[in-house]
Amino acid sequence: MKIALLSRNPNLYSSRRLIEAAEAKGHEVQVIDVLRAYMNITSHKPSIHYKGEELDNFDVVIPRIGASVTFYGAAILRQFEMMGVFPLNESVAITRSRDKLRSLQLLSREGIGLPVTGYASKPDDIKDMIKMVGGAPLVIKLLEGTQGIGVVLAETQKAAESVIEGFMGVKANILVQEYISEANGADIRCFVIGGKVVASIKRQAAKGEFRSNIHRGGTAEVIRITPEERSTVVRAAKIMGLNVAGVDILRSNHGPVVMEVNSSPGLEGIEKATGKDIAGMIIEYCEKSSKPGKTATRGKG
Repeated sequence: MKIALLSRNPNLYSSRRLIEAAEAKGHEVQVIDVLRAYMNITSHKPSIHYKGEELDNFDVVIPRIGASVTFYGAAILRQFEMMGVFPLNESVAITRSRDKLRSLQLLSREGIGLPVTGYASKPDDIKDMIKMVGGAPLVIKLLEGTQGIGVVLAETQKAAESVIEGFMGVKANILVQEYISEANGADIRCFVIGGKVVASIKRQAAKGEFRSNIHRGGTAEVIRITPEERSTVVRAAKIMGLNVAGVDILRSNHGPVVMEVNSSPGLEGIEKATGKDIAGMIIEYCEKSSKPGKTATRGKG
């Protein structure tokens, strides 16, 4: 296969592992910085150009699109789809999962367990919004935040009011969520490939920190998930339309709750904790699933 890897940095662990896994199986990989690619949008022969040359004859495109370039990265991916290239994850699924509010609404509609969540533009009564999610302590999240950035734990009513007012003062879009105290600063990252959970790790926040992200000093260890958790995770990835996803859940007193569905989950933490060749599994999925023009949207949406 000829594989296009959409990545701004081929030296990142995840990108490097995907290249290694693909080349080990005899495939050709071209790394493409999405911001340096440009498109010819025409009716009969849509094309993508890169560094002065037209890109063609790809069998698979693997998107590793950073949150900061979602809009343009999704446009490039959509162009590949219009050219009939099989995407590991489709553009519409990526943009759907990157919109925290939209993704929570879609998961809620399908009955997936979620933390009680509030969203408002300019609430007339911040106190009522805080009451709506169960009061302090509560978590306040920037809609555009990633890797734990823009996530604040407000431990008191007064702190919650001040943080919400502060975010709204700079016109930031925020979610207000109940704090799942029984999780004890730990979440579970489940890695889904082709509708199956292939690995799961428990991420524990560093001392004095409530965010469990590895980037924030959290630690990871292998964990066995329950059938209910497995079902929740698989359904969440399917609702988002993602073939490959990192689904983050918390263990609450009322069952598993989904915190986020990540369309470009990092490989380093989960591969090192589990010892599994996740990159190889992704390439194997591409080998089994890729067919010309096999996209649900064909670049629509």
